[in-house]
Amino acid sequence: MFNPLVDAVARHILGGYKVHTDNMPVPVLCPERGTTKTGRLWVYVRDDRNSADQTPPAVLFRYSPDRKAIYPGQHLESFNGILQADAYASYNPLYERANDRLLGATCWAHARRKFYDIYESTDSPIAREARERIAALHQSRSHPQKNTGRTRCRSKNTSRPLLDCFYQWLMETVRTLAKKSMTYRKFR
Repeated sequence: MFNPLVDAVARHILGGYKVHTDNMPVPVLCPERGTTKTGRLWVYVRDDRNSADQTPPAVLFRYSPDRKAIYPGQHLESFNGILQADAYASYNPLYERANDRLLGATCWAHARRKFYDIYESTDSPIAREARERIAALHQSRSHPQKNTGRTRCRSKNTSRPLLDCFYQWLMETVRTLAKKSMTYRKFR
């Protein structure tokens, strides 16, 4: 009964140039066991009002019985554009097979968390340095600047040089790590 409406919302969302996605656990009744099991809701959002886009925002929910990577692959099969997601590994196959049709935009907080975990468990100076560089990036956007009547949270003039330096440092650092080291395996 609702399939035509759901399909229209999906076409609207996947027809945009950027989709935000996440997933969340949901309890699902499991009558044969007399309990619940954990399913997943995959959320797909089109909302670029912060970029002055006048396109109506929309949200699409898709259910799956588990968290396997096949589900976002199926859900986003027709999407071409920027996929903004967290660092969850289920999105990796999409980025790997996408070539020029999909660009991943992941979350700095999730990247920072990985370095935090490495630093906490190993006291790695590399992880500490990465955290400090990410903190500097966050600082660059925590002081909004006014620009033509809109608040700009991240200035190209401050964040781009920081990102370029961070990328260069990461590439140089990875080359110095022994491939069998615990830091290398966690760092990759």
